[in-house]
Amino acid sequence: MAPVVKFAAAAALLSPLLAGCVIYDSTGGDEVSVRVGSQTTTAQAAPLETLRAIRFDAGAVVVRVESNGCTQVSDFAVEVVDDQTAELTFTRESPDLCKALVPDGVELRWTYEELGLASGKAALVRNPLRLP
Repeated sequence: MAPVVKFAAAAALLSPLLAGCVIYDSTGGDEVSVRVGSQTTTAQAAPLETLRAIRFDAGAVVVRVESNGCTQVSDFAVEVVDDQTAELTFTRESPDLCKALVPDGVELRWTYEELGLASGKAALVRNPLRLP
């Protein structure tokens, strides 16, 4: 049998083994498992950013987070689930790779308008808080 024909036959026989479908249910939690043949890979979602402090001040949400000197508002995404009680989740999208000593961290500020929140709305923050 010619090498090209052998390769085509092998590819035809192996292709069903290499094909796959992944279905991800986001309501199941933060752990995702993928099984390919006898191999299973498990991935964990990144942990939520631990906040050093949070306060609601003059129409804004102010959080204090760890910093190595370069942390800024643009490094974070804020997920807002607006229900009867708004749920806020702060996620660091860009690591702070600077090497400054910032023992008290930095304060970051988002206005209610930026977050789409009405003044006086009840809010729940999903991030863990670090005790002083």
